Amino acid sequence: MAKQNRRRRTGRRPAAAVGLPVEAALSGDLAQVADAIATVAFLAAQGDTTAIERFAEQVAGADLARGVELAGARIIDRAFEFGWLPADIHAAARRRVDEFAAGYLTDLMAAHRVDFAAEAVDEIWQSQLDEVGATVWWTAQRSHLAQWADRTLLTASEALVAALTALALLIRLPKLEQILPLPGTARRHAHHHVDEKTLGRVRGLLAKAESTSFAEEAETLSAKAQELMTKYAIDRALLDHGTPGHDLPAARRIWLETPYTDAKALLVDMVTRANRCRAIFLADWGFVTIVGDDTDLDAVELLSTSLLVQATRAMIETTTTEESRSRHYRKAFLTAYAARIGERLTKAAEATIAESPDPDRLLPVLASHQQRVDKAFDTYFPTVRTRGITIRSEQGWDAGTEAADRARFDNH
Repeated sequence: MAKQNRRRRTGRRPAAAVGLPVEAALSGDLAQVADAIATVAFLAAQGDTTAIERFAEQVAGADLARGVELAGARIIDRAFEFGWLPADIHAAARRRVDEFAAGYLTDLMAAHRVDFAAEAVDEIWQSQLDEVGATVWWTAQRSHLAQWADRTLLTASEALVAALTALALLIRLPKLEQILPLPGTARRHAHHHVDEKTLGRVRGLLAKAESTSFAEEAETLSAKAQELMTKYAIDRALLDHGTPGHDLPAARRIWLETPYTDAKALLVDMVTRANRCRAIFLADWGFVTIVGDDTDLDAVELLSTSLLVQATRAMIETTTTEESRSRHYRKAFLTAYAARIGERLTKAAEATIAESPDPDRLLPVLASHQQRVDKAFDTYFPTVRTRGITIRSEQGWDAGTEAADRARFDNH
């Protein structure tokens, strides 16, 4: 599948050669304090692993809360302008910093949201803030940093370290594609999500697939979920075809858990292809960006999440030998599983399309749909490269293929 790799050359210097802006931080001038805070976070982001702790020691007892707040507002603005969404920042924080720094980032996002009216915030953006619990719980009587320290039972110095660690993470974030409008800008057209009745049925099927201990039953239930989503997408495509304003496919990001993110990204890619979308994997950060119509993206998110659970469970069930416990085996297993499941999901989707009431009318609509998705993908990602996955365990590949192939992948 297509991959992006964005490694930045930071030009790191030895920690001893870097001077900390302590004097500026203690100046009492808000702008200078904010600049000092941002400088320390930048040094940490560039690889000075002790900058934050050294700085906290040298300014112990100083009230830097307002400067931290101002620096944080500027840096979170930059992260959002770089294309990062609330869910992305939360996912990156959960993987790269401790719970305190991650919690600070959640509050920073909540503070950023306050400046915008509800109608000026995209619905997906707002839903992501809601999902991570980004709300303004603090009062204006005291600084946020002081109240947050009390709430998390941190000392003033510990709270400063956590805040600076959070800001350093934001500074490290690379520039991404802008896939949703920023708060305060004109809202995009309404998102056409799958209706709740269909979603409920699909979620129910996938929940059963995840809970059963029988591989055949799990795959049959997953196939039925794919069939339902394909039928819904067909109806939606016919309804929307030619509708003014329905010419801008959307994009979303799916974050993957380590290890074996390459193999897991392949599984997402397989689901994406079966649902008329495109995908690209940013390996350095571990997420897949998917491009397509909102209803198809709903299907990809639901099916991918469930199949990742099922694939992991199937892999664990084959762990009976020393070979099956190796990284090579497990990566091969997941890669083979993804490839085979992709074939079967695609066949299920194609069969549903072929059995539709009016395939002659539908096929040109789907072809037009694919052209729009391809054009949008090329606009988001004008330069991409394809890289394969190296497999070093034949046993793992065979076991993964068998695990994906055990069921009669049909709808009877």
